[in-house]
Amino acid sequence: MRYLILYFLLSFSILQSYGQLTYLHCGSLLDAKGDAPRSEQTIVVRGNSILEILDGYITPPDTATLVDLSNLTVLPGLMDMHVHIEGQSSPRRYEEGFRLNDADVALRATIYCKATLMAGFTTVRDLGGSGVNVSLRNAINSGYIPGPRIYTCEKGIGTTGGHADPTNGVRKDLQKDPGPKEGVINSIDDAKKAVRQRYKNGADVIKITATGGVLSVAKDGSGPQFTIEEVQAIVDAANDYGFVTAAHAHGSEGMKRAVLGGIHSIEHGTFMTEEIMDLMIERGTYYVPTISAGKFVYKRATSNPQFFPPMVRAKALEIGPKIQETFQKAYQKGVKIAFGTDSAVSPHGENAKEFGYMVEAGMDPYEAIKSATMESANLLRISDRFGSIEAGKIADIIAVSGNPLEDISVLEQVIFVMKDGIVFKN
Repeated sequence: MRYLILYFLLSFSILQSYGQLTYLHCGSLLDAKGDAPRSEQTIVVRGNSILEILDGYITPPDTATLVDLSNLTVLPGLMDMHVHIEGQSSPRRYEEGFRLNDADVALRATIYCKATLMAGFTTVRDLGGSGVNVSLRNAINSGYIPGPRIYTCEKGIGTTGGHADPTNGVRKDLQKDPGPKEGVINSIDDAKKAVRQRYKNGADVIKITATGGVLSVAKDGSGPQFTIEEVQAIVDAANDYGFVTAAHAHGSEGMKRAVLGGIHSIEHGTFMTEEIMDLMIERGTYYVPTISAGKFVYKRATSNPQFFPPMVRAKALEIGPKIQETFQKAYQKGVKIAFGTDSAVSPHGENAKEFGYMVEAGMDPYEAIKSATMESANLLRISDRFGSIEAGKIADIIAVSGNPLEDISVLEQVIFVMKDGIVFKN
């Protein structure tokens, strides 16, 4: 009898939560679908979904909750398509890998998760860590810690000595020759096995390191590191599991191979050529610029010579300043752009600074906002539920003071955050 009573109480609680109504009075609404903001709107949220959007300030019923955002601009929850939620840059980064246990990494990362959500980013694509990112995603989804909705690659896939090889810079007698299980491949068979291992480990997306990188302890920051056939094998295996794929790429040859191999997005794209831009437009490949990361590493390399190891510092000085210029050319050319920062390189919670860099390079402010809403949702293939404020979509909603179409920097000070119908910041 006691269990029967508990069952009915639990069922009643679930029904109450499902039917809970929240009315949001919005001074100005940028829904990321229309071309212009709408004033004096009411968003009605039931449970975790947007029920309807009504003209004017509608008086809610006594059983509903009213949230007054009538002095604010309301937008969809923002999305960042390139973060590394487990860590954050510091001069100690290269020795902490030998000291920190998974529990240490996870506990620190709870701070990064909260900072990201409080900055208005309700969804992120995590593009690589030690594997703790899967547990972070699960903890957030279960309500144990506050954070954004995470779509994670678990671990990135690289080649021996490549940007995602976890043994780069490690003393030779400590190197274990990592393989597909660790995300290191050297053949078509390895490539398929690495994707399937990511599936087994709980990944949501797949990321490869198509060229060298800046922050890895390896000399080359831009040379190609995959054959076209290896990329194609990864993409084919990823498509079997419904994974969206991303390619870290600085150099043009590795970038071109990734696009020809069918990759869904290019990250960073530092030395992107017009030929590659044309290929990306032809194939519908997205570009995720991460201007923030380029500016951060260049600033640290010039202001503090000890922040990075000498090998890394040289690459930061070469590659860092170029990303914004590449973004400008790609935007003018018409390449599809989704918002991404590479947060962890730059601090978590400062993601919105990327908007300023994009607008500074000539992007229309509303297009910049859409890159972090509808375009990111399109890239992740979740635009049926996320990316705009529309009836039937999940209630991820933020608000800022001022008009971001006139001053994009107001997005750096988010006042209100609702994720999945729950208010986290007000």
